Amino acid sequence: MSLIEQAAKRLEELRRAGAATAEDAPRPTADRPHTARVPTPEAVVRGLEARATAAATSAVAAPTVAAPVPALSGASSTPLRREIASEQRERTDIDLEGLKVRGFLTPDGQKSQIAEEFRIIKRPILRNARGKPGSSIRNGNLIMVTSALPREGKTFTAINLAMSVAMELDTTVLLVDGDVAHPDLPNVLGVPASPGLLELLTGSDLGVADVLVRTNVENLLVLPGGAPQRRATELLASEQMASILRELASRYSDRIIIFDSPPLLATTEARVLAAQMGQIVMVVAAGSTGRQAVKHALSTIESCENVMMMLNKASQTDVGAYHGYYADDAAR
Repeated sequence: MSLIEQAAKRLEELRRAGAATAEDAPRPTADRPHTARVPTPEAVVRGLEARATAAATSAVAAPTVAAPVPALSGASSTPLRREIASEQRERTDIDLEGLKVRGFLTPDGQKSQIAEEFRIIKRPILRNARGKPGSSIRNGNLIMVTSALPREGKTFTAINLAMSVAMELDTTVLLVDGDVAHPDLPNVLGVPASPGLLELLTGSDLGVADVLVRTNVENLLVLPGGAPQRRATELLASEQMASILRELASRYSDRIIIFDSPPLLATTEARVLAAQMGQIVMVVAAGSTGRQAVKHALSTIESCENVMMMLNKASQTDVGAYHGYYADDAAR
């Protein structure tokens, strides 16, 4: 049966079923605006012919020009398309010179005491994250940086640790602003306010790749905390948060995720996050953090088996002494 005969037969079936065709449809008037019309027999025939022609053409040869990546359309986008779209977004330039002046570690900085200190700090962390098959710890690449009290240097530590890890070969770093009550990362790094972690938890039509911020530091991405939410603690303790953490931990085997979290004794958010972390770095300010505060803070994160202590603001360290020795030797 030809395409025209098929079309005529189909139209006859529609008439018998009571469906309106173009001839049956009322003509538009002033009080009855024109609406979409049912295809005429000629249109149906053309459609069938075009469909047959397209099928035959696709069987002959594939297109040689790659199709453009479609725009994100919310949850319907695949993870691969989301990731490609994230890579294509314009990057945010961190003020590396400004960080350097403030004492932060930067990838383009010269050899320094702080660079050597964070090389030592990151080694056991990377070892735990990349443990041998069968011996690696659960969620070992999820690292939370926290402290007992405010102003002990947790954000300073989180940024420097992320910069140091980003210098590793074949490693990407995702720095997450987990201090959702008092986000400090955007101000320090100069990252503009944008949707982030909390938007992912409030049911907005966003995926992880939609909120990642590319930076001018190779291998370093930033995930902002997002707009403050009254129920931040409950959101961080939700199954949605657990799902996001599982995705972050498992999607890329070479990715290290570092959370700048709130102080343990100031809010409850850090304790909630700790239950899902593979490793915790607890920053203690030398000469100011009391012993009882440290003990109390440690008791709130007993759910994590891998907790490391880092002494910050110390006037002298062994690393500093050795660095001075080698610096003097190099100057001779």
